[in-house]
Amino acid sequence: MSQPRVVVTGGSGFIAGHCILKLLAQGHLVHATVRSLDKATMARRALEAAGMAYGERLSFATADLMRDDGWAEVVAGADYVLHVASPVLPGHVPDESAVIGPAVEGSLRVLRAARDAGVKRVVLTSAFHAVSWGYPHSTHVFTDDDWTRLDGPGVDAYGKSKTLAERAAWDFVAREGGAMELTTMLPVAVMGPVMGQDISGANHIVQRMLKGAMPGLPNLYIPIVDVRDVAHAHVAALRHPQAAGQRFLLSNGAALSMREIGAVLRAELGNAARAVPTRAIPDLVMRAMGLFRPEIRAFVPDLGYAKNSSNEKARRVLEWLPRDSREAIVSAGRSMIDRGLIEV
Repeated sequence: MSQPRVVVTGGSGFIAGHCILKLLAQGHLVHATVRSLDKATMARRALEAAGMAYGERLSFATADLMRDDGWAEVVAGADYVLHVASPVLPGHVPDESAVIGPAVEGSLRVLRAARDAGVKRVVLTSAFHAVSWGYPHSTHVFTDDDWTRLDGPGVDAYGKSKTLAERAAWDFVAREGGAMELTTMLPVAVMGPVMGQDISGANHIVQRMLKGAMPGLPNLYIPIVDVRDVAHAHVAALRHPQAAGQRFLLSNGAALSMREIGAVLRAELGNAARAVPTRAIPDLVMRAMGLFRPEIRAFVPDLGYAKNSSNEKARRVLEWLPRDSREAIVSAGRSMIDRGLIEV
């Protein structure tokens, strides 16, 4: 039996890197896209440092989400596609189109090429931002059935990009997808072992705390999922019969406050976490700062509010058992220290 061939877009990224490790360990052939050959070299080094096995099964190709060139060649002969690549710019951005355009157009470009190549299934990385933004604060438990309300309060460019890109993907598959199947993944804030020298996603929170770059801790709550569990869910969804046509919210239940995240780092990392702040920033101060700083203004609506989420479908269908979110926090911090990204 031939080894399944999987294309992974954004192969130098955080989630994609962990997906590649999981795919190779399970015997897949992996063809990953990057924007330049330099990134391919750096990605391979990062994967090797992370303990990559069967690296001979991994190849790279250059492809740009905003250009048609090369995509037909990239997906030729592929059985499956993990479309992970997308701009990640939460909060305020000067030009929303710079985030929304690549997310929507890039997803459609990959889906079109995959369909034309006869790919069986595409697993697309969406986000919790496509589920829970634009709603008034409540005790509602968000599930895979919820969609972000683009006309609601607090929806940033990133939230719009993930929502519009995912909706466009589902519409495309329904209208023009033929026999190709689609599954989407909706992870909450992703933390865990860094890949190479880059720090991505919610790991920036851990980095800023360890570096003492925060004057205090705002009254914010972060729902966290470990990147290794996110990768596991992506790979499990590739071939699971019941995953076709489904959205999967990848969460770990209750969100942790910034004070709780800081406390975990101090308790587990000792002296390396000496710069983690202990004092809280009052909501009034955050609101006042938000009047003058757009990057803070984006978070003001969620002060004191913890979004509840359910991972019931992922547990039931994919038999997905996520780690405790504290393990994701600690492993993120330790990996930064081990790679010299944080001075001890």
